[in-house]
Amino acid sequence: MIPETRSATTADGTRIAYQVLGSGSVDLVYIPAFTSHLEHTWECPPYADFLRKLSSLSRLLIVDPRGVGLSEHWSSGAVPTLESRMTDVTAVLDTVGSDRAVLFGEMEGGSACALFAATHPGRTIGLVLSGSLARGSWAPDYPWGLTDEAWKEEQRLVEETWETSYPEEAFDEVMPSFASDDEIRRWFVDDMRLAITGSGLLALQAMFKDIDIRAVLPTIHVPTLVLHARGDLTLPIEEGRYLADRIAGVRFVELPGSDHLSWGADRDAVVAEVGTFLSRIAEEEADFDRVLATVLFTDIVGSTERAVRLGDRGWRELLEAHHARVRGLLARYRGTEIDTAGDGFLATFDGPARAVRCAAAIVESLRGIDLDIRAGVHTGECELVEGKVRGVAVHTGARVAGLAGAGEVLVSQTVRDLVAGSGLSLEDRGEHELKGIPGTWRIFAVAG
Repeated sequence: MIPETRSATTADGTRIAYQVLGSGSVDLVYIPAFTSHLEHTWECPPYADFLRKLSSLSRLLIVDPRGVGLSEHWSSGAVPTLESRMTDVTAVLDTVGSDRAVLFGEMEGGSACALFAATHPGRTIGLVLSGSLARGSWAPDYPWGLTDEAWKEEQRLVEETWETSYPEEAFDEVMPSFASDDEIRRWFVDDMRLAITGSGLLALQAMFKDIDIRAVLPTIHVPTLVLHARGDLTLPIEEGRYLADRIAGVRFVELPGSDHLSWGADRDAVVAEVGTFLSRIAEEEADFDRVLATVLFTDIVGSTERAVRLGDRGWRELLEAHHARVRGLLARYRGTEIDTAGDGFLATFDGPARAVRCAAAIVESLRGIDLDIRAGVHTGECELVEGKVRGVAVHTGARVAGLAGAGEVLVSQTVRDLVAGSGLSLEDRGEHELKGIPGTWRIFAVAG
């Protein structure tokens, strides 16, 4: 029997399809790689076998992320982001009444799960990354990513061969142990074409190219299991080792086969490792005193001179209007007000793109009452102390804001990496020293 397909609606109004299977004491959220179609999945015997075995260990929540399968597809020209994938997970958890869950992500689904675990440790019991990656494109310290030329070639192949040979060629690379199984080959080709269009796949490729969670990995403090096939042809084993080397307390397992997807020839080993992992973390106590957060600082430019010119009453009225507009926009962009120090705000967000858009909206709104502000945005690990955030990341955000001029929103390199693909336009402002913060920092300004 195929589980009933249900839907959850995200905070931004997107409908996300999911299925529930099993009734274990632990919730396990499974985010498949790249493309998926919840109902067609069950027509592939090894895939169905894999999912049923996972459901014997947990209450299994299987998700079609936005843009693929039975979930709502994005508009033409739009590109999904890891931040939107986090929103999908939150919507499903809220809909099924799950306070905390283990997240199991493959490929770019693993990158999204890693970001969720760092940002929402209070909702994450554990993290399983299978055939996952930290970055989609080549970098000097990440030589396994594709170069710009290789990405252009991938795009060309999709554009020219999607209707003919592309899905079959992808199958040979992703699941080599099934290369001679014509039935599974036909299923795979049909599944890709049911799950997504050629233009949709190009959008997913753009998302994949922009992934960069290298700075996030050290901020993950939930129990983590990293699985990677030794002979993986899609993402080399070095990418799994990279993840494992940068997440504290991780268990890293090299699977003996060459299939990229978890339901391949190594699926029984994967299920066994996940079962052992779930048993172990059930006995560990949670610690939520550190989270990955995006901090936003705002400050009125020339506030002292303006206060002198307006007088006490006039300045108080202007500040009240300022506060009302800022708080209204924080609510719209789902930010949390942490502190208000006179004429400035400190707020936190669980998504960096929303923080940047909120900052830009605040700048524009306050121009309507003849106020110029500066704003700075940074993403980093923060300590939670009685509802407040503390730590170097907070000081870094304040220093970034201090570099901004009137009407400017500046962001750190970390924010720039995490919002890639979101449609935000950022201009490079070069390297800067931030007072009291070690090293130099590349800063970007929001344009347009």
